[in-house]
Amino acid sequence: MAMTRRSASHLLSAFRPFSLLLQPHLVDSSPAAASARRAMSSASALRARDEKDVARWRESMGRMRNIGISAHIDSGKTTLTERVLYYTGRIHEIHEVRGRDGVGAKMDSMDLEREKGITIQSAATYCTWKDYQINIIDTPGHVDFTIEVERALRVLDGAILVLCSVGGVQSQSITVDRQMRRYEIPRVAFINKLDRMGADPWKVLNQARSKLRHHNAAVQVPIGLEEEFEGLVDLVEMKAYKFEGSSGQNVTASDVPLNMEDLVTEKRRELIEVVSEVDDQLAEAFLNDEPITANQLKAAIRRATVARKFIPVYMGSAFKNKGVQPLLDGVLDYLPCPLEVYNYALDQNKSEEKVLLAGTPAEPLVALAFKLEEGRFGQLTYLRIYDGVIRKGDFIYNVNTGKKIKVPRLVRMHSNEMEDIQEAYAGQIVAVFGVDCASGDTFTDGTVKYTMTSMNVPEPVMSLAVSPISKDSGGQFSKALNRFQKEDPTFRVGLDAESGQTIISGMGELHLDIYVERIKREYKVDAKVGKPRVNFRETITQRAEFDYLHKKQSGGQGTLSLYLQVLMVNSNLIT
Repeated sequence: MAMTRRSASHLLSAFRPFSLLLQPHLVDSSPAAASARRAMSSASALRARDEKDVARWRESMGRMRNIGISAHIDSGKTTLTERVLYYTGRIHEIHEVRGRDGVGAKMDSMDLEREKGITIQSAATYCTWKDYQINIIDTPGHVDFTIEVERALRVLDGAILVLCSVGGVQSQSITVDRQMRRYEIPRVAFINKLDRMGADPWKVLNQARSKLRHHNAAVQVPIGLEEEFEGLVDLVEMKAYKFEGSSGQNVTASDVPLNMEDLVTEKRRELIEVVSEVDDQLAEAFLNDEPITANQLKAAIRRATVARKFIPVYMGSAFKNKGVQPLLDGVLDYLPCPLEVYNYALDQNKSEEKVLLAGTPAEPLVALAFKLEEGRFGQLTYLRIYDGVIRKGDFIYNVNTGKKIKVPRLVRMHSNEMEDIQEAYAGQIVAVFGVDCASGDTFTDGTVKYTMTSMNVPEPVMSLAVSPISKDSGGQFSKALNRFQKEDPTFRVGLDAESGQTIISGMGELHLDIYVERIKREYKVDAKVGKPRVNFRETITQRAEFDYLHKKQSGGQGTLSLYLQVLMVNSNLIT
C-alpha cells in the first residue's frame, strides 16, 4: 500500500534526531534548544508507542474474519451456524432448526422462524476459533427475503456458499452466487448433507462449474456416502479425519485408508492442476515436477481464493456433526482478513472521487449502517466499521443528513442477545442504539466527508391491500407499517388515491404474509387482506365507420297537431 503524505512526514521527523547525533557540532546548546530537544524526544517516544499500537492492531485484524453463510432454501445454513457456535464454545447445547425441543436454533430468534423452520431475518454473531475472531451473519434462503442477503454481503469480507449434496445447484444458489460476484466476495463452498440418500458431491461440484462458472476443486474426499459416511480425507495435509463423541466434537486424525489411496492421489493432482492454472508460483513447481508440500499448496490456494480466482470445496454433514471443524480451519486459512480486502468510499468534497480506505484504526472514522431493527430500547442500527474507532459517548456525523449524533450505547450482537462494549475498531461489526438514520447512511467523525456506495435494492413484485379490522387499532396499524418499511427497503407502503386502500408491496406472497402475521403478533392488530381494487375505465381505442340519420321536427303539421292535443287536454281539466 502506498505511503501517505502524513506517514512520510512522521518518518522524516523520526529520523531527524539521529542525523543531529551524527553531527554534534550542529547541535544548539541554548535552553530553548534543549527544551525543544526534550519535546522532540517525548514526541519520538509517543510515535514509537503509536507504532506499537498500529502493529498490535494489524496483528489483531489479521486474526479477524467477517463471513456470511448463504445458500438455497433448506440447504442447512442455520444448522451449520449452530454447529459452528457449539464447536467454538459460543453455545453449550445444540438445538435444531424447527424447535422440536421447544428451544430452536440460536440464530432463529423469532417465533415465526422457529415455527416455520425458515430464516426470515439475517442474524449476526461472533465466535473464536484457534485465537481467530470470526464475525458471522446467517442469512435467509428464500428469494422473498433476498434483501437480507444483499445487505449482509455488502459489508462482509468472505462467505461460505452452502450446497445440498442431493439438490445440487438450485435457483437461489444461482441468485446468491450472483450477489457474491456483485460485491466481489471471496468464498469457499461447502457441500452439505452427505449423509442423505442420493448424496453425490462430485455431481454438485460439476454443476457449480457449469451453472455457476466456478473455477473450483475439492480440498476433501468423503469416506463413504449416505448411511456409510464416516469422515473426510484432507487433500492438502493428506490426513483422514473422523468425528467422534456425542456431538462430533472429538476430531481424530489418521492415515489415508488403503482402499482410497488411488482416488485421493487422483483428486489431489486435480486440485494442484486447477490451482496451478491461476497461481504462477504453484504452476512453476508443478511444471518442473517438483514435489508440492502442504504449505506450498495451502499458500497457493489462499492467494487464488483471496484474488477470487479459485473456490475451494469442502464437504460434510452439519446435521450429523461431521466436517464442520475442517471448514472452520478453511475459513481461517483461505478467506481474507479486513486488511486484505479493498474497500472504497466516495469523497463528497471532491465530486464523489473514489478513495481507497486504509482499513486501520489510525484513520478517521468511516462506518456504514447496513441494517435497522426496532428493539426494546429504540432503533438498533448495525454498523460495519471500515476505518477508525467508535466509542460509547462519542459524537459521530451522518454524512447523508448532516446531523451530529451522540452514541449512547454500543453493543456486539449474538443473535438477539447484546453485549455492551466501550469501543470498536476498523473491521468489526457492531450495533448502536438511539441513532436515527436510514439503511445505507455513512457515519464519520466529522474530519472527512466520505460516503460508502449503496447496496442494490430490488423492486417489489407483488402487492396486497390491507386494512385493520377494528377502527380503534388504526394507530398501531400505521406504526407497524412505518416500522417495517424503515427496516426493510423492499417492503413498500402506499395509499391508492382512487380506491382509498392501503397497498403493501414486497418480494412475494411469503414476504407479505410474514409481515401481516407480525402485525398481528407484535402489535395485536388483526388485518384484513385482499387483492387491490382496480378502477376500470372506458375509452375510444380506434376509429370506426358508421352511418346515422338524425331526425328533428322543427315545425309544420306535426307541431300543430301536438299543440291542439295539449289544448284539448287542458280544456277537459278545466271543465
